[in-house]
Amino acid sequence: MRERYLYHVALLCIQRAVPQWVNRCMLTLLGTLTLGLTGCAGDLSILDPAGQAARDVVLIWWIMLTFATVVLIGVVALWLYTFKRKYQERTPQEERKIARCWIIGGGILLPVLSVTALLIFGVPTGKRMLPLPLSQPPEVIEVIGHQWWWEVRYPGAEGGEVVTANQLIMPAGEPVDFHVTSADVIHSFWIPRLGGKIDMLPGRTNVIRLEADAPGVFGGQCAEFCGTQHANMEFYVEAVEREEYDAWLAERQEERLAERALANDDFAQARDEFASTCASCHSVAGLSASTIGPDLSDIGARYTLGAGTLPMEEGAIHYWLENHQTLKPSNKMPSHNYMDTATLESLGAWLETLTP
Repeated sequence: MRERYLYHVALLCIQRAVPQWVNRCMLTLLGTLTLGLTGCAGDLSILDPAGQAARDVVLIWWIMLTFATVVLIGVVALWLYTFKRKYQERTPQEERKIARCWIIGGGILLPVLSVTALLIFGVPTGKRMLPLPLSQPPEVIEVIGHQWWWEVRYPGAEGGEVVTANQLIMPAGEPVDFHVTSADVIHSFWIPRLGGKIDMLPGRTNVIRLEADAPGVFGGQCAEFCGTQHANMEFYVEAVEREEYDAWLAERQEERLAERALANDDFAQARDEFASTCASCHSVAGLSASTIGPDLSDIGARYTLGAGTLPMEEGAIHYWLENHQTLKPSNKMPSHNYMDTATLESLGAWLETLTP
C-alpha cells in the first residue's frame, strides 16, 4: 500500500514539474509513431516485401530515409548553432570565402554525391524489373485499367485465353511479365509487396516483371489518381504453386464456365433477364461477349465486388445491384430501379452460382 502511495506521489510530482506543452508534444510524437507503425505490415505495405524486386525497393527506401534523417538533423543542428554562436566580425573577403564553401559543398557536391549514390542503388533495381530476355520465357499476364475496375487476361492459358476481373492469380517462385495498359484515363498498376508501380497509359502497353518468393495473398491498388473512385480501385492478388495455377486456368476455360452458367434450370428467368439487360455490357461464357463492363463468368468465385468495395458473401451481389451507385458513386453501371426486388434477388442468386 505504501509503495503504491509513493508511486502516485512521484507521478504527480513529475506531471507538475513537466510543462503541459512537453506532455502534448510527447503524446503527439507517440501518436504519430503508433500511426506510422501500422503501415509496417499488411497487404499493402512496402515494408513487408514478398519478392526480390520489393526487397530492392525497400532497401532504397531505407537508404533514402536514413540519408534524409541525417540531413535533417544536420540542418537543424546548424540552425540551432546560429543562435548560440557568438557574433564575429569578418571582412568581405572572408564572407565571400565562407559563402563559396557553402555553395560548393552544400549546393553542388552534396546533391551530386546524393544523386550518384541513389543511382548506384536505384538503376540495378529498376533493371531487374525490366522484361529482359530469359532462358525460359516467363508467364505473361495482361492487365487493363478501367474507371474503376481491373480487367485481367491470361493469353497463354492452355486451351484458350482466360479473362477475369479484379482478381489476379499468378504462379509463385517464377518471374511474371505484366503487360499493362488503360482503356480510358491514366491508371497505375501497383502490388506493394511485390515491387514498384508502373503507369497504365491509353494506347500504350508497358511491361513490368515481378516475382513472388512463395505462395501468398497480396493487395493491389491503383497508384495514379484516375477519378472520384480512385481510392476504391483495388484488386486481389494471390500467388500459388505452378500446379495450382494451371488448374485454376483450366477451370476457367470458356466451355466449362458456359456449362456451369447454363446448368441450373431454376434460374432460367434470371438468365433471360441478364441476356436482355446486363449482356449489353457484361460477358458471361455461353451467354454474351460484351467487354464494356467486367467479365462475370466466374464472379461467384471472387473475393470482393466492385474492385474491393464489398466482400463476396451470400446476398452481396443483390445488395450491390440495388445500391451500387451509393456504394461506389459515379461508376458506369446504370441504376436498376426499374427492376423489382424479386428480380434483382433472383439475378444476384444466379450470378453467385457462377463458379468454376
